Amino acid sequence: MDTSDILKKVRKIEIKTRGLSQNIFAGQYHSAFKGRGMAFAEVREYQFGDDVRDIDWNVTARFRRPYVKVYEEERELTVILLIDVSGSLQFGTSHQTKNDMVTEIASTIAFSAIQNNDKIGVIFFSDRIEKYIPPQKGRRHILYIIRELLDFHAKSKKTDVGLGIEYLTRVMKRRCTAFLISDFYNNGKSIEKELQIANKKHDVMALQVYDKRDRLLPDIGLMKVSDAESGHEMYIDTSSRKIREAHSRYWERREEDIRTSFAKSNVDWVSVATDEDYVKSMLILFSSRNK
Repeated sequence: MDTSDILKKVRKIEIKTRGLSQNIFAGQYHSAFKGRGMAFAEVREYQFGDDVRDIDWNVTARFRRPYVKVYEEERELTVILLIDVSGSLQFGTSHQTKNDMVTEIASTIAFSAIQNNDKIGVIFFSDRIEKYIPPQKGRRHILYIIRELLDFHAKSKKTDVGLGIEYLTRVMKRRCTAFLISDFYNNGKSIEKELQIANKKHDVMALQVYDKRDRLLPDIGLMKVSDAESGHEMYIDTSSRKIREAHSRYWERREEDIRTSFAKSNVDWVSVATDEDYVKSMLILFSSRNK
């Protein structure tokens, strides 16, 4: 992709995703994530209408009447996009690849962040840390991130999601809000331990991007398939009901493992297909944070 093509695509992405972040996500983002960046200030007696989740039970027990914690909003949040750039993200059977959707989702989050005066950075990972962009503010920084999302070429096609999460824990010294965006094809390796450690230090949430053919095989006869990460190619007979059902069972087992890992790690997450509207999924994720 030459420079002029990249600039055109950057501009197109900016127009679409900045509009979304301004018109749809601004309030949702602020209430869902800005409130998480709070510093404890003092306690006071409970008043009607206070959130019971803010009750300080130690002080309440000591004085035998309810007291709540009072917080001051921190000046800014630090947002980290933890982006999977492995080979499987290049797959797509609809009008876009998984990577195309990841780029739009990440760009929308980025514009939402700078509208709230937050810093934003990016960690690109495969089965290695491909690139780290330290958090900064400003439109120029966002456009640099979008250019990288559009034209980044990973050195490896393989995946190690746990490695990316470990790097987040190691490189980010202060608490941040992290969006883990991946298709979670992780070669059968669990990420539960890494998620639990990261989510104790930071506020981690996940967005799973998948293609409908990841979930269901079409009945179209003999089909050549290739593993985008290993390069292995083979022919399968999709007219076989057993093969299609085996493929679906494999998908369901993977999904159950992913759901379990997120649940045990207390990580909020949503899943969106490349032929679906990611706006709806992101709003579901944001609104779940306000419950």
